[in-house]
Amino acid sequence: MVKKISEVHFRIMGIQDLPLVQELDKISFHNPWPEGAFKYELLESHNSLCWVAEIEEDYQPLVVASIIIWLIVDEAHVATLAVNPDYRSRGIGRRLMATALLDAYQKGARKSLLEARQSNQYALHLYYGFGFEMVGIRPGYYPDNHEDALLLTLDPLDPEKLTQLTAV
Repeated sequence: MVKKISEVHFRIMGIQDLPLVQELDKISFHNPWPEGAFKYELLESHNSLCWVAEIEEDYQPLVVASIIIWLIVDEAHVATLAVNPDYRSRGIGRRLMATALLDAYQKGARKSLLEARQSNQYALHLYYGFGFEMVGIRPGYYPDNHEDALLLTLDPLDPEKLTQLTAV
């Protein structure tokens, strides 16, 4: 079912978002992150950027997408990006990722990398639209079915292009 949305807000994740973020992860992936992982990234890791996309539904805020980026020296490693299935293909994931990568750039990241399932054509379409390029394969990376992961990099991060990608 395609749900009508008005404005999407992008903001840093808060502790109040954890239940919805964990639920979003469970409905988005075959292998969701373990219980407590998002809490660790949010409260204990000093190298994690945690963002959400939020809409208002029935006069209540609703988190419809989340992203975690790990800052490692000058790299922004996209650890996870999830968009609620009811809100996909609307540019929310693109805008959230661009917003988070801009944040990473402002904190010193100059390139980005990530792994993506070889079969996840929606994600690959998004990443290639950013300019990510495949630089390798991680054989049997995913434990549920031993599917290979494609290793993608975006080098360099271009703040002007990222700014354009945040636009509606």
